[in-house]
Amino acid sequence: MTQGRRSNKFVKRGEILEIRIKDYAFGGKGIGKIQNEHGEFVVFVPNTLPGQLVKAQVQKASKTFAECKLLEVLEASQNEVDMPYQEIPGAPYIKLPIELQHTYKKQSTLELFRRIGKVENIESYFDEFISSPSTFHYRNKMEYAFSAIGYDHEQKTDVDEFTLGFKKRGTWWCGDDLKKDSGLFDEELENKLNSIKAYCESTGLSPWHGPKQVGFFRFFVVRKSFKTNQLLFNLVTTSADLPKFDLNKFAELLVSLFGDRVAGLLHTTNDEVADRTIATTGEIKLVYGEDKIVEELLGLNFEISMKSFFQTNPKSAEKLYSKVLEYALERKDTIDDSVVLDLFCGTGTIGQILASKSENAQIVGVDIVESAIKDARENASRNNITGLKFFAADVGKFLRDHPAYKGKIGTVILDPARAGVAPKTLKKIIDLEAKRMVYVSCNPATQARDIEQLSLAGYVLQKFSLVDQFPHTSHVESVMLLENQLPE
Repeated sequence: MTQGRRSNKFVKRGEILEIRIKDYAFGGKGIGKIQNEHGEFVVFVPNTLPGQLVKAQVQKASKTFAECKLLEVLEASQNEVDMPYQEIPGAPYIKLPIELQHTYKKQSTLELFRRIGKVENIESYFDEFISSPSTFHYRNKMEYAFSAIGYDHEQKTDVDEFTLGFKKRGTWWCGDDLKKDSGLFDEELENKLNSIKAYCESTGLSPWHGPKQVGFFRFFVVRKSFKTNQLLFNLVTTSADLPKFDLNKFAELLVSLFGDRVAGLLHTTNDEVADRTIATTGEIKLVYGEDKIVEELLGLNFEISMKSFFQTNPKSAEKLYSKVLEYALERKDTIDDSVVLDLFCGTGTIGQILASKSENAQIVGVDIVESAIKDARENASRNNITGLKFFAADVGKFLRDHPAYKGKIGTVILDPARAGVAPKTLKKIIDLEAKRMVYVSCNPATQARDIEQLSLAGYVLQKFSLVDQFPHTSHVESVMLLENQLPE
């Protein structure tokens, strides 16, 4: 479709709209409506709230609706309140009272299960909505980007300047300085980020210029342990001007700012065009201190490296895993002295916690990411947990290559990525004929799709809960318990 040709009588692709948001759909999509002599047309704008007036650009347009990209909030919703934090794209709802955030998340998720999962009486299965123990400063990891292009909020235009913070909403090339606490991560770190930026700028080395694909400084990544309050840093740069930058002096700067909170500093080279912190061909090396931090979940310790996957909100993750344990252990006969498959297990956190609460359970964890499985084995050994086996393999291929598990599984735990379970893999899981399933999802949209297929295969939904892992965003986690009610 060309830029000037309309696919409907309301909007065209690339067009910039000013529109009032009227309603809220699952996934943080605000709903606006356009009315003219041709009728009514629906516009979806992510990360917006009812009552806001927004500027948005049309990305896709059909005959009945358009998908837009949010450019700017022009007027706040009447429900928003003032906050002492700097607004960032990663927390679009930080001005909305947390109770209203929960209401939007619950209502839109229930409607999703009703519409896509085909569960008409979905409310009758709802167990509870679990709030994050911490509404602010709950994250244990943050990635800050350097940029040679900044944004002048008064002139509302791009400018050439050294920035360290986040990408301006709706752009990939333009940075926006983080000048104070965002309310999501570590308050001390973010209030001192300007000092880190000033030091880097004083070297005369340039930040990354996205359109030109040149520059030295690219990312500054920080991981935090809530158990020890330590910080693990990773500075990501290109390699060309590396001899001009003293990494040891940079480590000294961090120690001068944060003292014994500094667990370690790593340096990563990334000469690739792709905008990511860990390059496929880059080198990562330890400059100072340790290369890992330790976090605790439900009494177990987990070592976390810069590459490790770990729950971003550990206090809320404890609530999530406690709900998984509650559902799994309701019928201990499907856990104790049984085989439990922990599929898409990541670093094996759920399996290890379950093993520590069960008797003689044989827990088998499977995940395609080899580094995650390596971490899972090391953490299990550190916590002195036996009865676990971890396999680095594609889940579908693993089930194909291990047919002996069929009919011998008491419980299957599923915790897939946002894309959900691939249809062929889901069919293999169903063929296991497990008595029960505990399905954890960070994307209820794909979970709803899978629940319909599981229902057709004889797995009946017993109950489910929602967990607010990420306050001030549209994300919500879902935990479902299903039982196989087909005759044995």
